[in-house]
Amino acid sequence: MEAEELCFKKNRENEYDGKLSGFNVESTKIYNMILRGWFKMEWWRKCREFWEEMDKRGVRKDLYSYSIYMDIQCKSGKPWKAVKLYKEMKKKGIQLDVVAYNTVIRAIGISEGVDVAVRLYKEMIELGCEPNVVTFNTILKLLCENGRYRDAHKVLNLMTKKGCEPNIITYHCFFTCLEKPQEILKLFAWMIESGVQPRMETYVMLMRKFGRWGFLRPVFLVWKKMEEHGLSPDEFAYNALIDALLQKGLVDMARKYDEEMLLKGLSAKPRAELQTKTDGEESGNG
Repeated sequence: MEAEELCFKKNRENEYDGKLSGFNVESTKIYNMILRGWFKMEWWRKCREFWEEMDKRGVRKDLYSYSIYMDIQCKSGKPWKAVKLYKEMKKKGIQLDVVAYNTVIRAIGISEGVDVAVRLYKEMIELGCEPNVVTFNTILKLLCENGRYRDAHKVLNLMTKKGCEPNIITYHCFFTCLEKPQEILKLFAWMIESGVQPRMETYVMLMRKFGRWGFLRPVFLVWKKMEEHGLSPDEFAYNALIDALLQKGLVDMARKYDEEMLLKGLSAKPRAELQTKTDGEESGNG
């Protein structure tokens, strides 16, 4: 049964009457919980209908209502609608917290440009709302996506000064967009020296990137670093390495890693070059 049906009884006309014995379902908090539930399910149409239903029922929308629905608009690919909601909040005199600002900064950066997002960040500071690591990561991502790496490095330095230590997401913003292997490796080494440990997805991302560019040496450097940190490569790491080797024509070496991952019980991609067979094919031939 849906949470909405649990919270709201239906009258004789089969419409929700907003009554349920035991607690006040007209509480904004209850509506926010249900709205967040639809959000988690990524049921965008239902989110929109429920948002409109809140107006019909005269429910007072608070900061959290707007924060959830702005996030919904961003995640559903409509950042400009999130910006419109932000302006509506300002008209109503609702004071934003850092979570709401982070959502709007991302939305306005996508729809109106990174410079507008930076201006909003400055407005946030002026109004006494302190940024967190998500705020900086949001701005970093926007700058990197626009190729403004010099400005991004300034923001990276500013983070530490503001007491926000960069995390792995911070560096992923750079790794996703940078296009020079030496710059990536230098930043990768600096990240580790600063105490931020890579995730498996970090290693896979970098190996895929270097492999796609045809740079085999950086692929092995990243692979070696992964082993040094005590991480056992998963199927995605193996497949990234094998793809890079095959791209360079190193079939025998690729086959070695392909066999190694199969011995570990990991799933290898079927590859014509290695004549890799799936379990189904092998049993069929038996």
